[in-house]
Amino acid sequence: MLIDPRTFANRRETALIQSDEESPELTQEFIVANRLGIHARVAAQIVKVACRFESEIFIAKSEAAVNAKSILDVMSLLCPYGSKVFVTARGPDAAQALNALAALFQTKFGES
Repeated sequence: MLIDPRTFANRRETALIQSDEESPELTQEFIVANRLGIHARVAAQIVKVACRFESEIFIAKSEAAVNAKSILDVMSLLCPYGSKVFVTARGPDAAQALNALAALFQTKFGES
């Protein structure tokens, strides 16, 4: 049986729209409080935590927003000490994802 790709694409788009509407979007502001800012090890910690969750998670600084599940994206934000970032999570476990990331920021990623 052949499937018309246009029909499949329309159905998939509809399903994605419905799931986005049902999923809450939560945003929280954080200050990078560790002296070295978001460097490679810290970025790896953020990605490791973000990947545990089904939700889409983004980190934004100024006008740029990146996927928190990509180490290269997170490192590209260039967040030194004192930077203000916004973490947004959208999905079924968005609140848990934000709580887990909040714990990282609050403990300064295990650094001083």
